[in-house]
Amino acid sequence: MYLPDLNFSKYMRKRCNPCFFVICLILTAIFACNTPEKPKPVEIVRKPEDLNKKVNKNIASIVAYVAENKGVLNDSITFSQPGFLQKWYAGTESTRTWSIQKQWTPVADSLIEFIKHSEIFGLFPADYHFVLLKGIHHALKTDTTAMKDAVLWARADIMLTDAFMQMAKDIKLGRLQRDSITLRKDTLLNDSLGIALLQSVQQNNTITPVMESLEPFYREYHAIREALKNFLDSMNRTEYTYVSYPIEDSTEFLTQLQARLYEGGYLINNSSIADTAGLAEAVRQFEVEKALKVDGKAGPSVVAELNNTDAERFKRIAINLDRYKLMPDSMPVRYAFVNLPAFRLEVWDNDTLRIESKIIVGNPKTRTPVLTSELTNFVVFPQWTVPMSIIIKEMLPQIQRKVEYLDKQNLMVVDRNDSIIDPHTVKWFRLNKNNFPYQLKQREGDDNSLGVIKFNFRNKYSVYLHDTNARWLFSKKDRALSHGCVRVQEWKKLYQYLVKNDSVRYKPDTLNAWMKRKEKHTVAFSKRTPIFFRYFTCEAKNGKIILYNDIYDEDKLIREKYFKNRKVLSSL
Repeated sequence: MYLPDLNFSKYMRKRCNPCFFVICLILTAIFACNTPEKPKPVEIVRKPEDLNKKVNKNIASIVAYVAENKGVLNDSITFSQPGFLQKWYAGTESTRTWSIQKQWTPVADSLIEFIKHSEIFGLFPADYHFVLLKGIHHALKTDTTAMKDAVLWARADIMLTDAFMQMAKDIKLGRLQRDSITLRKDTLLNDSLGIALLQSVQQNNTITPVMESLEPFYREYHAIREALKNFLDSMNRTEYTYVSYPIEDSTEFLTQLQARLYEGGYLINNSSIADTAGLAEAVRQFEVEKALKVDGKAGPSVVAELNNTDAERFKRIAINLDRYKLMPDSMPVRYAFVNLPAFRLEVWDNDTLRIESKIIVGNPKTRTPVLTSELTNFVVFPQWTVPMSIIIKEMLPQIQRKVEYLDKQNLMVVDRNDSIIDPHTVKWFRLNKNNFPYQLKQREGDDNSLGVIKFNFRNKYSVYLHDTNARWLFSKKDRALSHGCVRVQEWKKLYQYLVKNDSVRYKPDTLNAWMKRKEKHTVAFSKRTPIFFRYFTCEAKNGKIILYNDIYDEDKLIREKYFKNRKVLSSL
């Protein structure tokens, strides 16, 4: 209801019965009784024997307050697990967990040390109250007045419990949103499990083994974790300005660019973005130093290199560790694994790498999707039916210029009845995306875009694995070149592996004969092989972290959504 712009209380007095105000007073009193009182900021306890009791009372007060206040205690303290805190400190006792009288327990010291070094798990200590806890921990060990403050002990206790539970969740489940390809079944770390973990810590006086028990089992994950130690030891912890790209706000972009160039020593001052000539010269200096094309323009390659700092690299490592937490709890005995940014296909059988192959994946405009499926069959000397998107965007303009383009590409025109049409009888200039009653098919053979073999698996994207008639492209470093399907260099090894259990039905001589005669055949194998298409831009080799190009900007998107404001420690 719209109210006129006047004093609200006068407006209500004119229109409401006096009983209304009585009811309001009663309701206000009821709600006031149910709203927890704001906790004390400080409470100095003079008698040592009263400290435990006072600390427990303050714990109860703080926990009740933050539960009603969405985890917020004040401007500097917000608890991420208010519901768990209620359950852990339930009851009238609200017993302190991490200290006794004026002393920290040994496991509390261990937890604070664990938080400090939690970067080796791909975590950010600041997410777990580390800055405040570090100061409080020091004060409660060295300051005699602070040691008597029941509120300070209570806050520290709750912060440690909150930090423990949040770290346990982040180590077990990660910080990324579940999506359609997440295969992990235990997508929750419930309060019961959290309580059991915390009880185990208290009973065994140890933190690290409990946290390690929550990690993914993957060998690749643990290889990154091990190599991360060396990365952190030599890490430059300087936090540089991040330059956002593509440009959405030109003024903001120039401000970020100038700040970053100034921080790197390429600009003498950081006063005005109006000095475009000075900025261009600074960019040129940076390009020369990084062996980039020297043009003085802050394009995508320059921005990517400016953002390629140790702090940003750590964020990418953390993102990839979290990606493993979206994977299933265990992998099949045998499976094929496609890592898109690494341009690599692997086939694993009983924890043994059977096949490793270079691959070519979709370019950024026609991405290869992430997916999970099963390889069901392969086709020897397949015929390629050109997708309509490729016909309209790429082929139709060429055909309209010169019909002979179809012959050069070994393409035939087929109508809805699958009858071959003479291309010279088609009025190509009348055709468009809304009017194209034909299919273009590429004849079988070595010059077919699919090469001599195509591997099929069910998926909604109409992608598959295949050979290629442009095998020289496997020599390129950046192999994001296809329209979405994945080209496999070691296709012979792959098809031989897939039919190894069907030697009675498909003898090697038979397959070789088909290949030699260039005959089209569909081969279905008895044991389907699970296949995973995934996006991992980080791995470890020989104890060193390797980062692949973020070909589809997935790391960048996740950074902006989940890691934008996260900071590494300035020092350890």
